[in-house]
Amino acid sequence: MLAAVTLVLATTPAHADSIRDREWHLDALRIPQAQRLSQGEGVVVALADTGVEDKRGELTGAVSPGKGFGEGNDGDGRTDRIGHGTAMAALIAGRGLPGDGGVLGVAPRATILPLKVITREDGFGLPSLMAAGLEWAVDQGAKVICIAAQTGEDEQLQQAIERALRSDVVVVAAAGNRSVSSSVAYPARLPGVLAVGGTDSSGGHADVSASGPEVVVAAPAVKLMSVGLNGQYRLGTGTSDATAIVAGVVALVRARYPALTAAEVVHRIAATATDKGTPGRDDEYGFGIVDPVAALTADLPAPTAPPSQPAKEPGSTAVGWGVGIGVGAVVLALLVLGLVVRRVRG
Repeated sequence: MLAAVTLVLATTPAHADSIRDREWHLDALRIPQAQRLSQGEGVVVALADTGVEDKRGELTGAVSPGKGFGEGNDGDGRTDRIGHGTAMAALIAGRGLPGDGGVLGVAPRATILPLKVITREDGFGLPSLMAAGLEWAVDQGAKVICIAAQTGEDEQLQQAIERALRSDVVVVAAAGNRSVSSSVAYPARLPGVLAVGGTDSSGGHADVSASGPEVVVAAPAVKLMSVGLNGQYRLGTGTSDATAIVAGVVALVRARYPALTAAEVVHRIAATATDKGTPGRDDEYGFGIVDPVAALTADLPAPTAPPSQPAKEPGSTAVGWGVGIGVGAVVLALLVLGLVVRRVRG
């Protein structure tokens, strides 16, 4: 059975010469300073989405051959008729253009592995295809998986995510957009997934973002500049964008600290987030707004051993990507990973 997908990106045309100036999240998160420490070198980020159009200048050399999933989708993932996957790829690993032009991603030396699991113009997809994509990505050695989509509960997808987590992969997914649901979506709410909520340009909770006990960290989600199709640029709003940004931060950390396990990477990102909202962890920000510089430099104690946590009984429905997709387990930091969190109040 198919479930509809709502696109996360509301698009607005932009002029190429103003692109870098309009990437407000770069300054807000001190990305230039973070990139002096790490640019995601050698890290493969699997992107389960609509494919990636790799002919854009910003993505030249940033996208490796991936794989398409589903009937009639036998390509290598490097085409995109919808544009969502291409926009997410640029937020993660865009390499900019000469003269400080074009879209610069958070981890411009990371490599995108496109998993084309959504192909229909209406945004419909199947969780079984998402699961197959994740299984393949693990086999290819991806160290980060970015899911900008939400699905109904599905046993096959749950098993694929559990396998990824056991294989030392950081799985990042959006908490979801309130236009779909006010609570954190599936598979974000699965234990061990790094669920991402959204903030606006002032650091406030973004109205578009779902909230709940599964949110681990928050990141910019409003009016974010990225590439579009047909040589265009576009502004996007939604927790998909926030998720792509955090996936980029994960790539920065994995490149700088290659010996850290996936659980330790998530611990580092959560423990160094800038506390916002209610002091301590809350349902809107999780542990706070992601702080890439602190994640790359903080001297942290090792996390305690994760206690066991029973899996929830899955159902089975379809997958949809888009607007705010969700996924995450709040307990990710406390119950699943047993985090020792140092709060940074902003």
